Amino acid sequence: MKNKLKIGIVCYPTYGGSGVVATELGIALSEQGHEVHFISYDQPFRLDLFSEKIYYHEVAVPDYPLFEYAPYELNLTSKLVDVAMHEKLNILHVHYAIPHASAAVNAKQILATYGIELPIVTTLHGTDITLLGKDKSFKPVIEYAINMSDAVTVVSEALRKETLDYFNVKREIKTVPNFIDMSLYQQKVDHKLRSNFAKEEEFLITHISNFRKVKRVKDVVKIFEKVNKEIPSKLLMIGDGPERIKAEELCRKLGLVKKVKFLGKLRIIEKMLAISDVFVLPSETESFGLVALEAMASNTAIISTNSGGISEVNIEGRTGLLSNVGDVDKMAKDTILLLKNSELLKRFKSNALAHAKSFALKNVLPKYNTIYQSLCHAKKKK
Repeated sequence: MKNKLKIGIVCYPTYGGSGVVATELGIALSEQGHEVHFISYDQPFRLDLFSEKIYYHEVAVPDYPLFEYAPYELNLTSKLVDVAMHEKLNILHVHYAIPHASAAVNAKQILATYGIELPIVTTLHGTDITLLGKDKSFKPVIEYAINMSDAVTVVSEALRKETLDYFNVKREIKTVPNFIDMSLYQQKVDHKLRSNFAKEEEFLITHISNFRKVKRVKDVVKIFEKVNKEIPSKLLMIGDGPERIKAEELCRKLGLVKKVKFLGKLRIIEKMLAISDVFVLPSETESFGLVALEAMASNTAIISTNSGGISEVNIEGRTGLLSNVGDVDKMAKDTILLLKNSELLKRFKSNALAHAKSFALKNVLPKYNTIYQSLCHAKKKK
C-alpha cells in the first residue's frame, strides 16, 4: 500500500446507487488505512458503523430569511473549505456533478487563496448527465465542473460516450465501474423468509428502485400480470417514490393486490434478493444498473431493458435477457421462458453470480487508489 491519505467524500446520503457506492468506497478505503471524511447534509444511510478512520461532517443549511430557497451549494462550499483546511485533506472525491463537483471547484479556488492545493476527483453516476445535463440551463455549470476537476470517472462506457457526445469535455474521462462487496451478499435461500411471500410451488419475482418515472414501475406490474397468467408467482416491489401510487393503483385495477407486495424502503436487501428467482428492471435508462448487479451477486437471473450501461452488467443470453424500453410483451415472454425451463434458469443464475464477482470491490478499489495516488504525487512534484 502506498501513502495513507486523508480523503474527503461528498455524496448524497439517500437511498440510491451513487450514495451506496460512495459510502462503501469510503468504508473500504478506511479499512486500507486511509482517513475518510464524509461530507453531506445527512449521514449516508449505509454509514452505520463506527471506525476510528471514518468521520462525518454535516452540511448545515440554515433558514436565511433573505433567501427564498436554502443555498445548499454555498453551504457545501463553505463546509468543504472548512474540512479541507482543518482536517488537512489530501484529496476530495465528489459523486455527482451538481451540486457536488461545482461546489468542490469553488472550494478548490477559495483554498488556493490560502496556498492550499486540493485535487478533485469527480465521479459521474448518470442522472447528473442524462437528466440534469440535458437541461440547457445546467449544461454550462456541469461542463465547467467536469473540466475543472483534476480527474473524472464514469460508471460505464455507455455513460462515458453520452458525456463526451453531449458536453465539450477537455479532460480525459476514465471508466471505473460500480462495485459491490461480495461478502455482503448471500446465495443461500432463507426458506422461512421466502414462505412469508410465496408458496413452495410459486416463483418469486422482484423489483427494487426509487420508483421514479425513469424506472417504469408500471411496466413491472404489466410484465408480472402476463407472467402470472401462465405461471404461479408473486411479485415483490421494494423501494418507494413518486410512481409507487400509480403502480399500486394498477395492481388494484388488474386484480393483483394479493399477488403483489409493496414493501417500501428496506435497508438490507440482500436476503430479499437471495429468495428471488428473477429480478426485473425495465428502466428507461440505467447508466450502470447497480441494483441488477446486487441481484446477480445474490444468484438471481435478470430481465431488463438494454438502455444505457445495463447491457454491460446484464449480459444477453448469459446472465439474463434484454429488451427494448417499453417492450412489456417480450420481457414477459423472457421471464416465462426462464421460469418454465429450470435448467436454463439455473444456468443463468450461476452465470449471473460469476459475472457479478468481476465487479467485486477488490477488483475496482485499486483503480481509485491509483487515481488518488497519481494526483497526490503530481501535487507534491509542483
